[in-house]
Amino acid sequence: MNTLTRLLIATGLMVTAAAASAHAGHDAGSGFTSGLLHPMLGLDHLLAMAAIGFWSVRQSATLKNSTPLFLIGGMILGAGIGFSGMPIPGVETGIALTVMLAGVLIATLARLPTAVGGSLVAAFMMFHGYAHAAEMPLGAHFAAYTAGFAATTVAIAFVGRGLGALLLTSDSLISRAIGAGLVGGGLMFAA
Repeated sequence: MNTLTRLLIATGLMVTAAAASAHAGHDAGSGFTSGLLHPMLGLDHLLAMAAIGFWSVRQSATLKNSTPLFLIGGMILGAGIGFSGMPIPGVETGIALTVMLAGVLIATLARLPTAVGGSLVAAFMMFHGYAHAAEMPLGAHFAAYTAGFAATTVAIAFVGRGLGALLLTSDSLISRAIGAGLVGGGLMFAA
């Protein structure tokens, strides 16, 4: 199975799962399924996670390979802060900025040092993790819910990475246009 086929199948499965989650009461007992589905319910979350995966393709091997760890680490840190009740001011603005800034990184074909890029990814995901924890269904188990959204976060990033890998050998204008579109989306979310 070629990369494009796998990418299309993964995208189809995520879209199908998002549609299935439109019915209330999905797995409120443990929260794992709720966590799996939650990142796919908001376009801002989907775009940010896919954009980070897309951007990571052009980074050093170390940053590219460690991006999933920075994604999960930032998400879990943000979720822990949210679950503890500590406020993070401007979470929705922060989420919109993650989409916009990821778009800037893609549009400019920016390559960052591993420490800078990894810290930026973790900071981006902290806002998303906080929002996920704030929206955790009542009665859901925190660890199960967190494991669910962490798994989906990495899956979405790998779909973005797959698209980025497909476009890596093509004209960089396509990647720049995708980045510009993400900047516009981030501005729209911030409005």
